[in-house]
Amino acid sequence: MRKFFLKFLGILLLIFVAYVCFLYFASYSDGVRAGRLVKFSHKGVIVKTWEGEISQGVSDAQVFIFSVEPGERQAIADLNRLQGKFVKLHYFERFGKLFWLGDTKYFVTKVEEDSSINQYLND
Repeated sequence: MRKFFLKFLGILLLIFVAYVCFLYFASYSDGVRAGRLVKFSHKGVIVKTWEGEISQGVSDAQVFIFSVEPGERQAIADLNRLQGKFVKLHYFERFGKLFWLGDTKYFVTKVEEDSSINQYLND
């Protein structure tokens, strides 16, 4: 009976590890979103994550909420610098959330300032 229990526990652990690896490494989609960077913050009590949102229009329904992995130092620096500006975000989407990486399934990998719109608004 003890052998069966240990094998069953081992199989459950293997399934859990395979599921977490699938969520981490498998990408569901990727793309680019553009809008005004409304919010970017480092939040959390036990596990701190980088979270942000861009407004893609005039209504609250057109808000894109995203996360940034801690290793994406350039993206974090760019997002902090471009608060309130129009940006293009290159991102990928995971199948599910992993709480230690962020609150969303969308992870930004690169940030570009949308200088054509920002220049137009400044004139």
